Amino acid sequence: MKYIAALQTAVTGDEPTAAELDAIEHEMPLIQAGIELLDAEIITLDRVPNEVDERRIRRARRKVLAARRTLANTGVSVVSGVGA
Repeated sequence: MKYIAALQTAVTGDEPTAAELDAIEHEMPLIQAGIELLDAEIITLDRVPNEVDERRIRRARRKVLAARRTLANTGVSVVSGVGA
C-alpha cells in the first residue's frame, strides 16, 4: 500500500515574496471584479434572473473586462480563468 503523502512534495511554510505581494495587489481590482461577477451569478442560480439581476450581471462583466483591459495596458499578465 502506497501512501499519497509519500508521493507528494513537501509543503513549506515560506511566506510570499514582496514581488508576489505587489503582483497580487496590482491585480486586486480584477480579483474583486471577478468576485462581484461570481456573486451576481450565484444569486441567480436558484431562480430565473429578473431585470435587476441581468443588469447586475452585465455591470459585473463590464467591470471584469475593464479591469482586464487596464492590466493588459500596464503590461501585467492576466490570469485567463478570472471572470471568464
